[in-house]
Amino acid sequence: MAKLWAIIKREYLERVRTKWFVIATLFGPLFFGSLIIIPAYMTKKARASNEFTNTIILDATSIGMGAKVATAMSVGQPPGSAAPLVRQVSPPDLSRAESTATQQVMSSQAIGYLVLDEQTLRGEVVRYAGRNATSIGDMERIRSKVREILLTERLEGAGVKPETIKELSFMPIRLRAERITDEGRGGSGTASIVFAGVIAFLLYMSIVLYGQNVLRGVLEEKTTRVAEVIVSSVPSETLLAGKVLGVGAVGLTQQAIWLAASVFMYEVRTPLLAQFGISSTPFQMPSITVGYGILLLVFFILGFTFYASLYAAVGASVNTEQEAQQAVQPLLIMLVATAIFINPILLNPTGRLAFVMSILPFSAPIIMPLRLALVSVPWYEIAASMLALAASCVAAVWVAARIYRVGLLMYGKRPTLKELRRWVVYSH
Repeated sequence: MAKLWAIIKREYLERVRTKWFVIATLFGPLFFGSLIIIPAYMTKKARASNEFTNTIILDATSIGMGAKVATAMSVGQPPGSAAPLVRQVSPPDLSRAESTATQQVMSSQAIGYLVLDEQTLRGEVVRYAGRNATSIGDMERIRSKVREILLTERLEGAGVKPETIKELSFMPIRLRAERITDEGRGGSGTASIVFAGVIAFLLYMSIVLYGQNVLRGVLEEKTTRVAEVIVSSVPSETLLAGKVLGVGAVGLTQQAIWLAASVFMYEVRTPLLAQFGISSTPFQMPSITVGYGILLLVFFILGFTFYASLYAAVGASVNTEQEAQQAVQPLLIMLVATAIFINPILLNPTGRLAFVMSILPFSAPIIMPLRLALVSVPWYEIAASMLALAASCVAAVWVAARIYRVGLLMYGKRPTLKELRRWVVYSH
């Protein structure tokens, strides 16, 4: 035990004293701070843009719908913004008018053009072409304005008074979703999604970064022949366990600092945003129970042990950095595959995909904490996920210890899968 503790202490102190650990730890708070400031600042700048109204409207409806749409699009724009230019066009001349408008967009005289025709009056299609066609916000605003004018036209045609139309159609309704858990109210639904995404990101980055750290540490000790000296006095299993636990403690330390920095940024966000002239949006952090914190810690330890053991086995079985990059690809594929499924699971955390991914050992350390932050997961699913991951950890450590024991002192040609199997089966 004394030797194990000495190795853990050496691995921990060796890494936390490096300048790269300090830089990465400081980068976390800066990154989280930028996540608060930059999107809010860019949103403010986008709202002040006058590109939205610098548009040509080709009106082929013959009822003056283009002028009404132009007026609606100008509402809320800053003073001095260019109003949409409306051109009355007969249906036979619409194609030629579109060609002219396209040339104007290409020469930067306008940002884009909107086509209103008989299909628009029937409520089927409204067409837009321009440089900002990929802006989801602009396209939704155009669609909303056209729909609003079209609805007004139909109601007026049905004999409804304009005052009544305005009164009935103005509904600035906002949806506020609140999460309810088994313990009661759990805060904002949007905040829970953001929090779950941050937790998944931190776990993913910690496993990838510190797993690679374990691999490089093993490879360095092997290539510099330091391992030959160490294993003469310490069993290879103790050396492997000390390396995994020491590097894992470094990852936990960094995560704790990042989480504390995130909470601090959240608390000071109002005066911080005020420095940039941005008002803070009301945002309630989800409640974090002690039980959730413990489960988060358990899944991190199990997940890191699973991946770090395999990374150590890869490091012991190769001789160069280039060989390591090739041999580690299966592990990276498992992690990337997990990251790909994070977004669909955020949209449906109770679906079959979420259940399967939270049980599979290679994705459970990231997906199960993600689900726990979003919904109330049944206890038997948590237990099944934890048992499957724990069993996989035992298997991974068992395999890695045997490869580590033999591979650490083997040099020369990279072993084949058949040789690795022989190391695992016959190693004592």
